[in-house]
Amino acid sequence: MIALPHWISPEVLRWLGLSLLHFLWQGAALAALATLLMGLCRKASNRYAAGVLCLVAMLAAPLVTYIALSQREEPSRSHTLTTITASARGAKSAAHSPSSSAASAHFSGQAAYQWLVQVWFLGVFLFSLRTAGGVILMERMRRRETGAVSGEIFAVCTELQNRLGIRRAVRFCETLQFDAPAVIGWFRPVVLLPVSAVTGLSISQLEAVIAHELAHIRRYDPFVNLFQIAVEALLFYHPGVWWLNKRIREERENCCDDVVVEICGSPLDYARALTLLEESRVVPAFALGANQGFLPARIRRLLGAPTATSSLRSAGLSAGLLFLCVAAAAGHALFGVAGPDRSPSAPQKIEPKPFPDPEANFMMQAEPLPQPAPLPQPERVPASTALPPQNAQEPVKPQSVAKESYIDSLKAAGLDNLSVDDLISLKVQGVTADYVRQMQSAGLKPNADELVGMKVQGITPDYVKEMRANGVEVNADDLIGLKVQGVTPEYIRQMKDLGLETNADSLIGMKVQGITPDYVREVRALGLKVDADGLIGMKVQQITPDYVKQMQSLGLHPDADELIGMKVQGITPEYVKQLQTAGFKVDVDDCISAKVAGVTPEFIEQVRSHGFKDLTIEQLVELKLAGVLEK
Repeated sequence: MIALPHWISPEVLRWLGLSLLHFLWQGAALAALATLLMGLCRKASNRYAAGVLCLVAMLAAPLVTYIALSQREEPSRSHTLTTITASARGAKSAAHSPSSSAASAHFSGQAAYQWLVQVWFLGVFLFSLRTAGGVILMERMRRRETGAVSGEIFAVCTELQNRLGIRRAVRFCETLQFDAPAVIGWFRPVVLLPVSAVTGLSISQLEAVIAHELAHIRRYDPFVNLFQIAVEALLFYHPGVWWLNKRIREERENCCDDVVVEICGSPLDYARALTLLEESRVVPAFALGANQGFLPARIRRLLGAPTATSSLRSAGLSAGLLFLCVAAAAGHALFGVAGPDRSPSAPQKIEPKPFPDPEANFMMQAEPLPQPAPLPQPERVPASTALPPQNAQEPVKPQSVAKESYIDSLKAAGLDNLSVDDLISLKVQGVTADYVRQMQSAGLKPNADELVGMKVQGITPDYVKEMRANGVEVNADDLIGLKVQGVTPEYIRQMKDLGLETNADSLIGMKVQGITPDYVREVRALGLKVDADGLIGMKVQQITPDYVKQMQSLGLHPDADELIGMKVQGITPEYVKQLQTAGFKVDVDDCISAKVAGVTPEFIEQVRSHGFKDLTIEQLVELKLAGVLEK
């Protein structure tokens, strides 16, 4: 345990301990108030502002309580001590009076406050070490494990920075440490772009995720995130602080998503980019990543689909009002338990009693004792009244069967070691022990978080049975993903009839990309033999049946992988026509090579103006890469 400094007085320890205890109900009340305010707000920016204001109030609550306690008790201290001294002059037998037991209780209370403050100091110390380690890690990544981005990517970044009106100096670097773009730093922010994202996303998708990170910088989110981490370190013992911080981070991502849609204007491309980054979820707490938050909910929100948050707004308002009343009642009760100290260090006002006159007669007249009230006479029972036999047994009253508590019912269903947050979430979402047993009988072993997610998405035992009946082996995460994306048994049967894989990952991927049975039939009618992965790749790159028809009309017959490669490089039917008009008989590989090298009709004319004729595509590519004709 951490030793407290010797200069901390017992009064300061008591005030500090009381402030920490009072924050138990104050934090619950502020969390309930945040639930009410955020439930009333329609816009993500307003919910975010309400959450941050309530978090500031949480940090200020213990400080205000400490000041109030010290100002309330300090003025009466001198008067109280004077009164005690005057009363003690004529009480030589005070050592044998009941005040000695009060003093021992006082010292016991002081020890309890000291222990409480020591535990709090230890927690703050450990969380401060976590914060310091995070800062050191971020600085190390900033200096050593990053590299400069390419000129093309840098041009995209600076153009987006200008569109967002950011005048601060922002660095753009590539890194191998993250799998998703992120922002680190406060006064000199750095946007980290992982190599996997740069190479795996299209230009429009990369613009969207970069705009998301720049939105964090424009909104000064790194500073708010640092403030949240500091509040978590100081008030680590209250679950309401962690819950509110989680809500603030979710709304912060929604705010940045709104900025991306406003700037880039393509929610579908952005949603696809987030889907590709869905597997990359590891981002340090000090970094603001594009893939943070509950991605299915963000994607549904971007696409305008109904979300669980909007459907539960009224329930959240009712729960917030209920918790606010409960917190107020708990605060009133705590005032009685941990209110102003009545021990000798902070005694009540004592009225001094006059000392007896030494010449007075100590034989005092005894006061007459009060006469007891006459006892009521029993009523006489008539002789004719029949009395019950002495051996007759009284009827046995049925014993009330104790109802099983909610916690015990969950334990009986196999859910042990649940935290306070888990219990609250399970209860709010209506997860019962019967629901848990039904899911277990269906072959699932969900934990508390998975049960909450399943209940929020409306997953029933019948839905699980339907998935299994259609040959889809699922776990809790798969079920949540399937339900979020709206995968129905009918959709599974249609895809199965088309000969496609119907595992959970393939179904979720196809549904996210909007692949319908009609799309599959149109693609198959053009002679393409594609599986689920090929269909997802084609849909991500926005390959339509019309695009395939145009390429086939030009004499090209690419398969699914070649179509994806052509689309990634931006090869259009017009570009193929230009190459053919220039006299080249090109295949798919020739088109891709020429486009990657930057061979344009203007370059072809420039080559021919120097007397080079009858060249092949390979020779044109070599001339372009060698830079022979550059000035």
